[in-house]
Amino acid sequence: MTHRFGKRKWMFIPIIIAAIFLFGAIVMGLWNAILPAVLGVKTITLWQALGILILSKILFGGFRGGGFGGHHKKQRWMEMQQKLAQMTPEEREQFKKEWRNRCGEWKWGSKPGDRPAAE
Repeated sequence: MTHRFGKRKWMFIPIIIAAIFLFGAIVMGLWNAILPAVLGVKTITLWQALGILILSKILFGGFRGGGFGGHHKKQRWMEMQQKLAQMTPEEREQFKKEWRNRCGEWKWGSKPGDRPAAE
């Protein structure tokens, strides 16, 4: 089975290269169609668009949702969920109260500055 897959993996290299150039062409097309008219910037070439893609990968961590340590965030989130599940209702209420004191009440649709005054 590994021998058959070994031959197939070479077929993916041209597909990956084509996908990279396709994404670059999409970035270039969108940039050149929108930004010069809106912001007055210069148009870019395909190579510059590929550079922007590489820069975005470096800054944001990739195209699979792994930006800014995505796996580690998920792992920390799972650990927090386990800790909350193991708390008694009294401990959970104390935890929530402590976080409300730290962060204040914040409702959807309100601005962070619109927090109610401390009681």
